[in-house]
Amino acid sequence: MLDVAVIGCGIVGANVAYLLSQHKLRAAVFEKENDVSMGTTRANSAIVHAGYDPEPGTAMARLNVRGSALTKEQCAAFDVKYRQIGSLVLAFSDEEMATVRRLYENGVANGVPGVRVLTREETLAMEPNLSDAVCGALYAPSAAIVEPWDLALALAEAAVENGVELHLETAVTGAEKISGGWRLHTAKGDFEARAVVNAAGVEADLVAAMAGEPGFTTIPSRGEYYLLDKSQGYVVNHVVFQCPNRDGKGVLVSPTVHYNLIVGPNAEPSGREDVSTQADALAFVREKAVKSVPGVNFRENIRNFAGVRANTDQSDFIIGETAPGFITLGGIKSPGLSSAPAIAEDALALVAGAGVTLEKKESFVHTRTKKRFNEMTPQQKAEAIRENPLYGRVICRCETVTEGEIVDALHRPIPPRTIDGVKRRCTAGMGRCQGGFCGPRVHEIIARELGIPQQDVLKDRAGSYIITGTTKEGGLHHGE
Repeated sequence: MLDVAVIGCGIVGANVAYLLSQHKLRAAVFEKENDVSMGTTRANSAIVHAGYDPEPGTAMARLNVRGSALTKEQCAAFDVKYRQIGSLVLAFSDEEMATVRRLYENGVANGVPGVRVLTREETLAMEPNLSDAVCGALYAPSAAIVEPWDLALALAEAAVENGVELHLETAVTGAEKISGGWRLHTAKGDFEARAVVNAAGVEADLVAAMAGEPGFTTIPSRGEYYLLDKSQGYVVNHVVFQCPNRDGKGVLVSPTVHYNLIVGPNAEPSGREDVSTQADALAFVREKAVKSVPGVNFRENIRNFAGVRANTDQSDFIIGETAPGFITLGGIKSPGLSSAPAIAEDALALVAGAGVTLEKKESFVHTRTKKRFNEMTPQQKAEAIRENPLYGRVICRCETVTEGEIVDALHRPIPPRTIDGVKRRCTAGMGRCQGGFCGPRVHEIIARELGIPQQDVLKDRAGSYIITGTTKEGGLHHGE
């Protein structure tokens, strides 16, 4: 019997698994997709929020500020891209300046470091490309940008290296109470655990309902984005928000950790897995964004994408027992990414309360380093090529990613099995051409390194086939 079963391996599930892996117990993670961080974790604004939005006294307020600090520590330990660039919440009227002052008071009450209200002149001095209509702003220097899917992957890899079992493509289809714990029914058989942590994201209410009355309902909300080329990555130097409204934090404009520019999102009711993009929604995002930053050149757009938020019929995070020993982490919407490490701490306390003994290991994996060829000095590049000649062959020209980096990724503790899985690990295909040049070469490398037929290599999720088999055999006949 497992001590703890974790359902879902997004940023919250990965954090829970990592904390569990530091203790002397048997734990397993069950993920329905073919990789980690396949839901909201990979399709969001990638912002580590400072913590001025949540109302004081809420779980969000407590967990956001602590989680933000822990995220910074994790990124340093696991060599995850992180830039603490600060955020601005812009006001365009006296009414919105009143909102800015309220957010400032929230920030002070929540313990957000360095938060302050800026005048119009101070705001434009910090960001000269903003609209002249700006009246002032809230400045939060602790806000940051991050590579969220890589952070989830790093934590999950460390958990696996520390002994946690990871079961991919293993959807949990039911749960029943048994003596001393729970029996989970999955696509790959039944598993028993003394305690269960439900970190199933937009499906957390459905998973909770397997154990009892969930007490909440997920109301999925789709947000759509533009991702612009690196030529636009310096239009602003901070995360630029508009004043929040009933739909969320509004449309933002922000650099990314890879020096692109991200613009979005909107907020539309959606299905739980509806990540389609719509022309009218993207037009709305564009219209709102230029109110903040008129000079964004949307002709430099290289990709549109959408993510689904786990909004619920409750305003706060939902953290507690659905039934004895069945712990639910639900409604983890923004600032869920920022709060995830602290949410995991709460989950661990609930696991202990369910009777699972938490005895810390004497040693465990708590660091990771990555080789990024495009960030090396000429001397470092030469040394990398001497050690492994595959580092001398550039596969992705847009991002300068080498075959050595791709092969290294394919032999990590959680190897990617898809082209997009490789992209998330080493950025091959993230550049301006979006994999148009390197995609076929990555395809070949995956098949070669994993020892599988090329037709078994997928683009992304199950069913996203690229090729299905041979369509023509043999060479030319004599005389043709």
